[in-house]
Amino acid sequence: QVQLVESGGGLVQAGGSLRLSCAASTNIFSTYDMAWYRQAPGKERELVAFITRFGITNYADSVKGRFTISRDNAKNTVYLQMNSLKAEDTAVYYCNAGSVNSGNFRNFGSWGQGTQVTVSS
Repeated sequence: QVQLVESGGGLVQAGGSLRLSCAASTNIFSTYDMAWYRQAPGKERELVAFITRFGITNYADSVKGRFTISRDNAKNTVYLQMNSLKAEDTAVYYCNAGSVNSGNFRNFGSWGQGTQVTVSS
């Protein structure tokens, strides 16, 4: 029942940066753990990063050190700061709300349209 709207994607050169935003339509945003996913053409959707309701973060090895996930509970928004972008980061990026258990993320929200990130090499 949580609706999510992603924004901030675009076309950038390798080595550049983008900041993605995800706005959630819920009045209990602060109780959810939040995650960013991405799906490249011909590939499965993969978990990129998550942040718990307590602010604990986790990243996929492929983006560790380059991406930063954060949240602003007052704005019901989750962000993904992406630096040092590579061509292999090209994908549609999605966010979702859920819960983390033993390092696994369970999604509760509906998938939105996502936002396209294209990195030129």
